[in-house]
Amino acid sequence: MSRGHQTQEVRRVRTPRRGEIPGVVEQIMGHGKLKVRCADGHIRLGRIPGKMKKRIWIREGDVVLVKPWEFQSEEKADIVWRYTRTESNWLERKGYLKL
Repeated sequence: MSRGHQTQEVRRVRTPRRGEIPGVVEQIMGHGKLKVRCADGHIRLGRIPGKMKKRIWIREGDVVLVKPWEFQSEEKADIVWRYTRTESNWLERKGYLKL
């Protein structure tokens, strides 16, 4: 196997559940906070929960799944999942991602 070639494993793509909205990271704010443009048209301040902080690295342009807060739901949300490029392409083809 060559060094630069990685095999793609087939796995299920996590689809948005009730109350979750896909979005694209626009800006990294620092201290585990991101500015996310959500599919419903709102720009929210996303917070990376502690259990995800060291495990997953999120960059600008990544497609993420956010769960808006109970209060201030138009402004703030928690990051629930980060999609890979292949998964985000699949979501776009299936109509889950309308950005």
